Formats: sequence, C-alpha cells, structure tokens
Amino acid sequence: MNDTAMLVFIPLVVALSELSGMDKARAVTLSAIAANVGSALTPIGNPQNIIIWREYGLGFFAFIRGMLPFVLLWLSLLLAIVFLTPDEPLSVRSLPPVAFRKDLFLVSALLLGLNVYLGETGRHELSIALTLLAFLLLERDVLLSFDWALVLTFAFIFIDFNELSTLLIKAGLSLPTGGVGLVLASAGLSQLISNVPATVVFLGSKPAWLPLAVGVNAGGTGTVVGSLANLIAVRIARVSLRDFHRCSLPYFIVVLVISAGLILAFNF
Repeated sequence: MNDTAMLVFIPLVVALSELSGMDKARAVTLSAIAANVGSALTPIGNPQNIIIWREYGLGFFAFIRGMLPFVLLWLSLLLAIVFLTPDEPLSVRSLPPVAFRKDLFLVSALLLGLNVYLGETGRHELSIALTLLAFLLLERDVLLSFDWALVLTFAFIFIDFNELSTLLIKAGLSLPTGGVGLVLASAGLSQLISNVPATVVFLGSKPAWLPLAVGVNAGGTGTVVGSLANLIAVRIARVSLRDFHRCSLPYFIVVLVISAGLILAFNF
C-alpha cells in the first residue's frame, strides 16, 4: 500500500539525499506522487481502492482494467518530469554512524510476536494497551519522540464520513454520480479532507465506480492533505509545505485535466 511504502521508503530517500546532496524536497515529493500513482492501479493498492472494490463487488482484474489507462498516463507524465529535468550535480558526503539499539530491537520483536497473536485472537485493545505499557516502562524515550500528530491524523482520516454524506443528501445537496463532474468533485474534496474520507462521502450517492476511483486517486497527488501518504512523507522528511506543493500541484492540475478529458472522450 502507498502509506506503508512511504513509511519504508522515505527514510531511504532522505538518507540518499543527505549522502548525495540532491534536492531532498523534490525527491520526497516525487516519491510520494509515485506511491500514489502506483497504488492507484490495483484494488489493494491503497485504502480508497479497497473501499471502492469492496463496495461495488468488482473483480480484481476488472478493477485493474478500468484503472490501467489512467495509471499509465499518470506514470508517463511522472517519468517525463524525472527524465526531462536537468540533472543535479551530486557530491558524495559521509553520514554519521547509526547506533543499533539491541534493547529496542528485542522489545520491538517480542511485541510484534505478541501483537500478532493478540490480533489473531481478537484482543486488539489488549494489544494496544500492552504495547504502550511496555514502551512506557522499558523504552520511554521512544514514546516521547513519537510523532503523535501523525497518529491523530491517521485516526481522523479513518473516521466514518458516511454520516456526512447522509447529511448532505438530506440537506438537498446533489452530489455528482458520474462523468467529469464526479472526477473533479471527488478530486477537489480530496484536497480538503483527504481522498479516503472523500471516497466515503461520495459513496453515499451511489456513483459510478470508475470516475470516483479516478478522482480520488488523482486527488492524492495534489495537496499534502490529499493523501495520507503525502502527510507521512512530509512529516518524516521534514519538508516544507511550500516545497512539496511547488512540485505536486502542477502535476495534480495536469493529471486532473488529462483524466477528465479521458473520462469525457470515452464516456466512462
């Protein structure tokens, strides 16, 4: 999934940027865009696709067939940006040594095994409590240095926005259910509340699945709020919002125009 890819990949991008002297902000932004684009192809690539796939009962390869033309166009544009941008002069730098904490590794490994067992037996609440207690007693510095703002953002992203959709419909607000209107509206809403909640909001009006999937996935390449993967990348890499949007917003605008044109041309 795109979010997991960012958690694993962004620290590597940051380290390589510091080692080579390349533009960290640009590398991080393009990596986030790549994660959002790549994850759009399959029904298990990101949370919004999983929601749409489950809601409409689509076949695995039917979903891929629908998204493939759009993902190929998005990926082609991204590769064009990468290869047509002038190369930066790189300089090899030395990195400070990384300390390996055996105590932290041991505690984490034991907790991983315990959490898997508790998860399989349906005791998720106990899993969370024991994990927090173990780190509080044994590795308190980990909890103190943890990015709690990102955790709260995770919680907000996965709030059930279905009630909001119901309220909008009851208020007489008609949401687009297909075509270019749905692509533009879902992509636009993703810039404000992120693409996973935007997906849930539009599902209340029973829209066509493909324009919705195209809109929310394209929306993930825009503002930092557009996708949780963007937030993860920015928080881990400590990239400024200005630097991130300097690269992401032009890409998003072009992708949105191309996608809307394709939807209109082939009447998806």
